[in-house]
Parts: sequence; C-alpha cells; structure tokens
Amino acid sequence: MCLVFVCDQDERVIGRYAAPGACPYCGGAVQVVDVNSQWRFCFVPLSNKSKRRHLCSTCGKRLIVHG
Repeated sequence: MCLVFVCDQDERVIGRYAAPGACPYCGGAVQVVDVNSQWRFCFVPLSNKSKRRHLCSTCGKRLIVHG
C-alpha cells in the first residue's frame, strides 16, 4: 500500500516592519511580519490567506497581541 500526501502549504514573507514595544521575555525589539500562506491540493490552489505575525527580533519568539 502506498500513501502519498498531495496537500501542500506554502508560506512567503511579504514584508517586515518595526513595531513599537519590547519583547516580554528578553526585552528585544518587536517586528511585524506579513505572511501570505497558500494551501494546495494536487498543485491546485485552494486557499490564499494573508496573516500578520508579531515576532521578537532577538529571541525569535512569536508574540500574541491583545486588543
């Protein structure tokens, strides 16, 4: 029996920007990263979403913004 995964997710960074504030873990600068993610099934695009993530530039930890 052969099982082949035909689903794929591709994420591309669109841009990086400086954000106000500091990382609560290490005190480093915070960056806003715009990411475009695309799900494909058998090379056919199914979903295309743009996300905004907040990351620490020093420790690389993903931060959650409330509000």
